[in-house]
Amino acid sequence: MNIQIKQLTDNDTDQFKELIHLFRDVFEMPETIIPEGEYITQLLAKQNFFAFVALVDNEIVGGLTTYSLQQYCSVLPIMLIYDLAIKPEMQRKGIGRRLISTVKDYCMENGFEEMFILADEVDEHALEFYRSTGGEESRVVQFNYKYK
Repeated sequence: MNIQIKQLTDNDTDQFKELIHLFRDVFEMPETIIPEGEYITQLLAKQNFFAFVALVDNEIVGGLTTYSLQQYCSVLPIMLIYDLAIKPEMQRKGIGRRLISTVKDYCMENGFEEMFILADEVDEHALEFYRSTGGEESRVVQFNYKYK
C-alpha cells in the first residue's frame, strides 16, 4: 500500500473539509459544523496551525491537526497534536504511525522543543498506539470550561 503524507496549505481547503468529515465520522460527532467562507483558508494560512493528511490512491484515509504553542519559559515552541483519526477500515496499517513520524520530523527540523497529544484515559486503543510511537506518558487531569 502506497501511503502519502501531505501537509495541507491554504490552497487545500477541499481536502481539509474532507478531513473534517473524516474526524466527524471517526469521532462519532455528527453535529460538527464545517465552517463556510474564507475561515478554512485563513486557518490553513496561519503560522501556528498545521494539518496533515494521509492519502492512499489519492483518497484521504487519515489525518491530524496540530497547533504550535509559544512558551514563556523557553524560546522554543512546542507542538500540540489536537486531533488524529484514521478511517476504521484503514487502522493498524501504519498510517497513524507515519503521520506521527512526519510531525516528529517536522518538529525536529523546525526547532521545536517537544510535541504532545492528549488522549482520553478510557480509550485504550489510542493509549496503546501513542505508547507504541515512543510517547512518554504523563498523568494529568484536564478541566474544561465550556461557553457554548
